[in-house]
Amino acid sequence: MEDILFLPETTDPAVLAGAMLQQHVADNVEALNRLEPDVGAAVLARLPAERAVEVLDQPELDAAPDLVARLDPDSAGRLLGAMSEDRAADIFRRLTDPARSQLLSRLDPGSRASIERLLVYPPNTAGSIMTTEFVSVPSTWTAAQTLEHVRRVERTRETVYAIYVLDPLTARLVQAISLRRLISTEPDAPILSAARMPAPVTVSPFTDQEEVGRLFRRHDLLAVPVVDHVGHVLGIVTVDDVIDAILEEGSEDVQKFGGMAAIEKPYLQIGFGEMIRKRAGWLCALFLSEMLTASAMQHFQSELEKAIVLTLFIPLIMSSGGNSGSQATSLLIRSLALEELRLRDWWRVAVRELPTGAVLGAILGVIGVGRITLWQTLGFYDYGHHWPLVAATVAVGLVGIVTFGSLTGSMLPFILQRLGFDPASASAPFVATLVDVTGLVIYFSVALVILSGTLL
Repeated sequence: MEDILFLPETTDPAVLAGAMLQQHVADNVEALNRLEPDVGAAVLARLPAERAVEVLDQPELDAAPDLVARLDPDSAGRLLGAMSEDRAADIFRRLTDPARSQLLSRLDPGSRASIERLLVYPPNTAGSIMTTEFVSVPSTWTAAQTLEHVRRVERTRETVYAIYVLDPLTARLVQAISLRRLISTEPDAPILSAARMPAPVTVSPFTDQEEVGRLFRRHDLLAVPVVDHVGHVLGIVTVDDVIDAILEEGSEDVQKFGGMAAIEKPYLQIGFGEMIRKRAGWLCALFLSEMLTASAMQHFQSELEKAIVLTLFIPLIMSSGGNSGSQATSLLIRSLALEELRLRDWWRVAVRELPTGAVLGAILGVIGVGRITLWQTLGFYDYGHHWPLVAATVAVGLVGIVTFGSLTGSMLPFILQRLGFDPASASAPFVATLVDVTGLVIYFSVALVILSGTLL
């Protein structure tokens, strides 16, 4: 840490706090994430209040809940009250009682009410990541009045690059105006003259954060208002909030695709017990599923005894099917996440994956036949008198297994999404396990057909 962040080689909080004041806030965040929580809290307590608030406001400060919980409650309450409300709500969401209740009681009534409203919304929704600190003006104002208002409230708002125009009687959202268009409007012109004709893009507080991210991408937004059922603005989601949410969702999907439950903390902050819980469930499920492979091999025990040469290609067969299934699953999960595909497109995917899997299987089959032929003719290994039939079994088996793997891997995300699960739960290990079992059945079924009357 000292080499990277240029901090003094000491654990003295006063010295570390002094060194951090000479650095960028981002470097302070990195340092506090790496320090032990007790030391980090002591350092944070010695920073000037303005710098401490700026550090706590950074989403990258993974240790924020631990640090706040170790501060003096009164000091922690003052810092949390000065923070942006959405970031403070995120910290409270990760705290547990009694620390959570104790710190909430230290906030001023206004901040406490705002944060409690944010805590009502479920995690991973627009309401859970929105901020209530936005600029709004009545539709009767002029551009000059609006600009003057922006100058006055700029320091207390998270962003000013979007101004929300409200009906003066009902307080419903009428229009959203960018700061750029406001500046370019004549000072005496009505504020609505700076608006574009289309109605503003809005979201419900219960909209999933991934859907919010797709709206930002589709409409090139910097912020989107969150409105209730009658059109009142509850808050706004800014582009930096969306980026954080997308990174979080991406991390969860990668972990799920690796065959484990998603974790919400950095790797080094996960306790041993939590690590076991997150990984053991999936691992046990996959292990129990793999037991079906043993059952399949027991079913074909007599065939294995007659043609022991078939066992040489079992790892080859199983891995090829699993790999093709994992490829298809990866492609489909990403396409579904980006809404390039809908549930109704499943048949179009199936029509594409069937010939794709067959061609890929045929390519691997040709390579397999070439390998068997080369080893046989060069004398590296003797596959027996009926080696051409063995090569044909491997080739046809690969076509069937890779085709099945591609079809299964592409359909599984659709099935999971239809059942209401995250398509990313179709992890590569799960697909590979499923294809392993069915691949053995396909392989030995092909062997029974081709080698019947010779080796079998």
